[in-house]
This record gives sequence, structure tokens and C-alpha cells, in this order.
Amino acid sequence: MSTNGTTSLAAAERAGAAVEVATSGTRVTSEAVWKALAKASFAVVSHVSTAGEPRSSGVVYGTADRRLYVAVAADGWKARQIAPGDQVAVTVPVRRGGILSLFVPIPPATITFHARATVHPAGSLDIGSISKDLEKLVPEARKTGSCVVELMPEGRFLTYGIGVSLMTMANPALALARVPVE
Repeated sequence: MSTNGTTSLAAAERAGAAVEVATSGTRVTSEAVWKALAKASFAVVSHVSTAGEPRSSGVVYGTADRRLYVAVAADGWKARQIAPGDQVAVTVPVRRGGILSLFVPIPPATITFHARATVHPAGSLDIGSISKDLEKLVPEARKTGSCVVELMPEGRFLTYGIGVSLMTMANPALALARVPVE
């Protein structure tokens, strides 16, 4: 334990502890992570291509029922290369700093996790039946040519800067947390 009563993330992990509390003592809950995911709309999805090469792509997403939904072109690489049941890595940058970020470079907070992907072929899923808010992901003109990729988070969220002050973000040992996906 350090002099200010915090435990380093690495030390806690070595000891086998389930780190669900940001080491600053602030509890980061699954609910807080889902709230941050619902407010954001951009993520980077990474996977391994059928040729065994790493790939990543920025996507716009929406959330419903503890899942993320992404609309992609039916003939695009994401629809072709992400197989049903594939595990993907997802990183969501969460903007911090408000007006201050216009004057001072403030890195975003992040939420990173593994997710199980389900690719719904074009026309097979009425995304509006899941949530009316998700309908904006697939404009009417693109409905027949768009697949929907459903991402179901698994395991734990790794967060950086969620539920902590901007000043605390400067100290990675205090800004990191692992939160169970619930």
C-alpha cells in the first residue's frame, strides 16, 4: 500500500485481487461504465482477419440491452471478416474536459473490453424493434445493404479515467479500474 492508502493496480493483480475499485478509492461501477458507453457513440473495433492479420476500424455505435450495435456495409470488410461468435476487442474513447479541452490537451478517458460479435445479415434484423434510438444507425436508403454487428461485452471492462477527476487521470495507477461486465 502506498503512503496515501492506495494500492497499485499491478500489485493488486499480482496478489490475485479482483480490482473493481479505481485504486484512488473511488468505486467504478458497471452501471457507470454503461452510462458512459451510452453517452459516447464512437469506438474502435479490432479483430484478426481471415488471413490472420490484425485489423481495426472506427465505428459509430448505439447501445441497447447491455449490447453495442454497429451498422456496416454488407459487402464491407467488417461484415465479411468478422465471423459469428468471433471475439473482438473494443475501445471507446470518452471525451473529458468540456470547454477546458479547447485550451489544454486533455486525453480522453477510455473503456476497453472484449466482446462476442454476432453479424446479422442485411434485412434479417429490424433494429428498430430493439430500440427506436438505434434506427438512426441505419438510414432508410441503406437498410437493404447494411448488416448489423451486435457486440456483447464479456469479462471485465478496463477503464482509464472513468469516475475520477481530470487531475487524477495524470496518475495511471489511480485512473485505472477493472469492472465486471454486468
